[in-house]
Amino acid sequence: MKENGPPRVGLIGAGFISTFHLPHLLRLGADVLVYAQHGADALVGRYGGTAVGSLDELLDRVEIVDVATPTHTHHPFTRQALERGLDVISEKPLARTDAQAADLLDLAAANRCRLYPAHVVRYFPAYVRLHQAVRAGMLGDLAVLRFHRSGAFPARSAWFADPALSGGVILDQMIHDLDIARWLAGEVTAVSAVRNRRDGATHPVEAAHVLLSHASGAITQVSGVWGPAHLRFTTGYHVAGTSGVLEHDSAAEQSYAADLPRTSAGGGLVPDTDPAEDPYFLVLEDLMGAVRNGSPARTTAADGAAAVRIANAAIRSAESGQPVQLA
Repeated sequence: MKENGPPRVGLIGAGFISTFHLPHLLRLGADVLVYAQHGADALVGRYGGTAVGSLDELLDRVEIVDVATPTHTHHPFTRQALERGLDVISEKPLARTDAQAADLLDLAAANRCRLYPAHVVRYFPAYVRLHQAVRAGMLGDLAVLRFHRSGAFPARSAWFADPALSGGVILDQMIHDLDIARWLAGEVTAVSAVRNRRDGATHPVEAAHVLLSHASGAITQVSGVWGPAHLRFTTGYHVAGTSGVLEHDSAAEQSYAADLPRTSAGGGLVPDTDPAEDPYFLVLEDLMGAVRNGSPARTTAADGAAAVRIANAAIRSAESGQPVQLA
């Protein structure tokens, strides 16, 4: 990877999540090309960059690929980039299935490509503080971890409502907290889950509870809700160890007020962020630095694949009504 001159980045996708990628890539000084079947011209017209007419043209002209497309397309787009020998940053989840995620890890290793999933919650200040406290031993040995995450059902695109494509609330939304739980308490050995879905007059409502057993002996409980359109986005945790407890509630702990132009519109689908330490910028800054100069990234491809395995185990448990053991 060249370290001189602006990086040439190919952004695949022009949907909602791309509005969190393109402005920050440009802020990082990247020369960004955008390819999408629909919406590339409008996206670059709003933020900048250059729209291209085909995926082949994009892959021919860039050094790094940023995949910001629907979940079920992550594997084929990432695979094509890795086959070209290009480094890849991918939106979470790394892939829809365990086999797809494993395939991408193998291909990245075989082609000596860097591959990083953009697990943005690892960059939110409340979760950074929690990780630092755990690593410093301030909580002692972790015993019980509880996470919750709620937001409006993502009705903007039909694929979210199809579990075969999106993985539903567990793989799309709750994977954030499943990843954080493993980041804090270590490898997961068993997963149990229940999930409930109701199809309302305007859009579905979906909720799930997932219970994780960790090899360390800790237990994690994660709750997730995709609710009505007016439901604001909230997150929180209660993490207890032998030496203490840390708690966070986003609804009660917002410590800033920002009357600034927004680079994107969350609308209950993503949390509000402090412009001074925007996690959506920080994750791309970290991963772009890792790609360009080999510095360690906060999240690895193996972390992304592990999060996919845990989420899919939860989906299987919810479908079968039985716990799922993980090797």
